[in-house]
Amino acid sequence: MRPVLWACALLATVGAVACSPKPAEKAEDAKPPAAAAAAAVTNTAPSGAYIVDLDHTSVIFRVNHMGLSHYTARFTKVTGDLQFDPANPAAMSVSVAIDPRSLETDYPEPTKLNFDGELAGPNFLDAAKFPQMTFKSTRVETTGANTAKVTGDLALRGVTKPVTLDVTFNGGLAAHAMDPKGSRIGFSARGALKRSEFGMTYGVPAPGSNFGVGDEVEVIIETELTQRPPAGTIAPAALPAPKPKT
Repeated sequence: MRPVLWACALLATVGAVACSPKPAEKAEDAKPPAAAAAAAVTNTAPSGAYIVDLDHTSVIFRVNHMGLSHYTARFTKVTGDLQFDPANPAAMSVSVAIDPRSLETDYPEPTKLNFDGELAGPNFLDAAKFPQMTFKSTRVETTGANTAKVTGDLALRGVTKPVTLDVTFNGGLAAHAMDPKGSRIGFSARGALKRSEFGMTYGVPAPGSNFGVGDEVEVIIETELTQRPPAGTIAPAALPAPKPKT
């Protein structure tokens, strides 16, 4: 099957374990891992405007291939900004732009087939005509101490539709001398979309069949954003004292 079929989706879940009964636990010890993780998140970063740190950002998509595996690829050129307000998460907003020509599939023989180029071509992302994908948040709904559902408008291939991401705030650090980019915050996000709704119908399996590439695409995002501090507010990193000569 041509690779263009088995990876034609763009932008796109563990078993249960039986165990023997345990002794009764204290209420505070019985918290599920998610609750414990939420309590452990710390933030010393200030509110304000932050920008995406591409060095610590990945935008990955996965799509079902013939019911046998989940084909995975990524975009490498991402910009964005976030209005960060930890005291009022519902008031936060984010705007992101992705260059579709930065798609990378790790196709093993690029000299024989420019697979990345085919996916960026007119049958799929049509990057020449639509050189940018954007996401602009319209609503933030908190779902936990450090989680939220972020809904926004995704513009892709000339079509704009709402998409909702499940977002986790991983914490933040105030500016310090060892980080030249300043204050830093981190997030993880997951979501899904139907590629056919954005005009990419090639290879979608017929009803009742897995022959092709699934319509639903899973999106996985890991990102850090930074805020450069005002000049002169952070002292330069101290150099270690020289060792005395012997």
